[in-house]
Amino acid sequence: MRKLIFIFLVLNAGVGFAQIGGTNTYEFLNVPVSARVGGLGGSVIAVYDNDPTLSFSNPSLLNSEMSGMLTLSYLNYFTDINQGYVSYVNDFKKVGTFSAGIRYIDYGQFLETDEGGNELGTNFTAAEYAFVIGWGKSIDSSFSIGANLKPIYSNMYLYTSFGLAFDLAGTYHNHAKGFTAAAVIKNMGTQFKTYVEGGEKEPLPFEVQAGISKKFKHVPFRLSIDVTHLENWNLAYNDSLAATNANNKLTDEEKADRNKTSLLSETFRHLVFGGEFVPSKSFMLRVGFNVKRRSELALDNKPGLVGFSWGIGFRIKKFHISYGSARYHLAGSSNHFTLTTNLSEYYRKDVPPIQAKEKKEKIKKPKKEKNKND
Repeated sequence: MRKLIFIFLVLNAGVGFAQIGGTNTYEFLNVPVSARVGGLGGSVIAVYDNDPTLSFSNPSLLNSEMSGMLTLSYLNYFTDINQGYVSYVNDFKKVGTFSAGIRYIDYGQFLETDEGGNELGTNFTAAEYAFVIGWGKSIDSSFSIGANLKPIYSNMYLYTSFGLAFDLAGTYHNHAKGFTAAAVIKNMGTQFKTYVEGGEKEPLPFEVQAGISKKFKHVPFRLSIDVTHLENWNLAYNDSLAATNANNKLTDEEKADRNKTSLLSETFRHLVFGGEFVPSKSFMLRVGFNVKRRSELALDNKPGLVGFSWGIGFRIKKFHISYGSARYHLAGSSNHFTLTTNLSEYYRKDVPPIQAKEKKEKIKKPKKEKNKND
């Protein structure tokens, strides 16, 4: 059962280190689904291009350029925890652009034990699934809106749960200036069936996000900044809080003063920075920094690269391949792989340029001969 406890500690991103951790169910919804997002710090909601994987974080990014795209994504998380994601996008012109997909996270196999740690000889598994139906539509050349509907199924040994979450999003994009701004309300909904019969319903990982990105005109670089957890400004946790409050020699005012967190510290914990170096359409390098992740999971005496992430993306013929790695703590890093291709390109019947030229000449030739005879 130690392994199961470790899983919940990882997915709740700091049960003992943050005020928002360990209070919600279906926390796997916050794990990045694509290598690009993982490499850019774990949150990217304001990059407007033809990458369909970004629509899971912001459905208003869905657009007609993504039509026909199939995405396969795999995440090797920690121990033997694995996550997969598959989706397909299709554009319906006036109605909008739709995506349909499924994501799962498999926690591996467990050996059942009793309270004393004695093995009972029974192996069991744990996994969670989310079916994702997305919709995005352009209001005009600059504004677009979107929504995600996410039915959820969770299976933890003998315990199962069902829920429903949905997202609402809006995006502003200025193509001429390379500027994008977006806002997302994530994981609204409810838990229909609790893990324990008659138990209280647990809240979903509700979150409000905003973000901007800027693609520089004379430099092949894009900078993105996301502001996370706008619904809860107090993210910081003071690890001396319990000791301070237990000190009877301190007055209430002195305790409150010691437990304070600076405005600057609170502000930066909400920020996720990402940068993409894009020298061509076929190659890009990525780097990200998640301040909250570093503040919660880095060791004071040896922080290392906790909170930093990086990735690479390139195109081989009709395939877009991405890799992303994020450093969560000194125990290890995540490894994320994503493959995207446009299925419509395999069925497109384009006429080769040489044949098109010959055909054009054949059409013109009779007209010239007719003029000569006249």
